[in-house]
Amino acid sequence: MKILLVDDDEGNLDVLEGILSPHGECDRSVDGREAVEFFEAALRRNEPYDLVCLDIMMPEMNGQDALKAIRAMEVELDVPLTVIWMVTALDTSKEQIEAIYKGGCNGYITKPYTKQKIMEYMINHGFIELKPS
Repeated sequence: MKILLVDDDEGNLDVLEGILSPHGECDRSVDGREAVEFFEAALRRNEPYDLVCLDIMMPEMNGQDALKAIRAMEVELDVPLTVIWMVTALDTSKEQIEAIYKGGCNGYITKPYTKQKIMEYMINHGFIELKPS
């Protein structure tokens, strides 16, 4: 599994990578523009990301604009849509509507996020199986 983690805060990237690295190879990006470049390069190498975790508030290009750019690229190149979760401190209806309904993200996780919450999303999106008790 290939995962792209995007956040301008290194601490948040460390937390996400700590939770997700046992489940796949993680690349890190610190802004939306760089994330779009990483995403496009991976597609061109025929090594697409399976999951993108995208912060909203970032320099250069915010997460909402990066989400829209990634979705437009997927349509233009006629490739399957990647699972994209917004991982953000912004817990407003406006931001959620923008990300989910207008941007087409697959999940919206507010900070501070927990391993349990991330694992629920991993299970719900079929990346891992629920282990029997």
